[in-house]
Amino acid sequence: MSWEQVTFSLSPRSKGCYLITDEVYDKVPQIKQYKVGILHLFLQHTSAGLTLNENCDPDVRTDMDSALNRIAPEGDFYIHADEGSDDMPGHVKSSVVGVSVSIPITNGRLNTGTWQGIYLCEFRTYRHTRRIVATLNGEKK
Repeated sequence: MSWEQVTFSLSPRSKGCYLITDEVYDKVPQIKQYKVGILHLFLQHTSAGLTLNENCDPDVRTDMDSALNRIAPEGDFYIHADEGSDDMPGHVKSSVVGVSVSIPITNGRLNTGTWQGIYLCEFRTYRHTRRIVATLNGEKK
C-alpha cells in the first residue's frame, strides 16, 4: 500500500460552479500510477465547496448555483458579515455542499460514473484562488 499527499491551487474563479476534473488530473498526475485506490480531495476553505455532479451539460452548474443561492441568499439578516454580504451565505453553502470528496481509482483513472465530474463551487463574488489537499492511498501498478 502506498500513501501520497500533494497540496495544489486551483486557478482563480468568481462565484459559480465549475467543473475541475481535468484540473485535478493535471495537478495530481500520480493518479495514473495507481492500480486500485482512493483519491481524497479536501478544500482548505470555508466559503467554497467540492462535490460530484453532472459533467456534460453546463446548465446543471448554472442551476446548482441558482439553487444554492435560494438556500442561502445574501441579505442583511446575518450577524456575521466581516468580509461582505456574500461571506456568511458562503459559509452556509460550504456546510451544505461540503469541502471534500473521495473517489475510487481503478487502473490509473478516477472511477466516476459516466456523467460525474468534480465541481468546485465558489460562493464568493470576487475571484479567489483555492487550495486543495489531495491524498492518494492504494496499490500502485
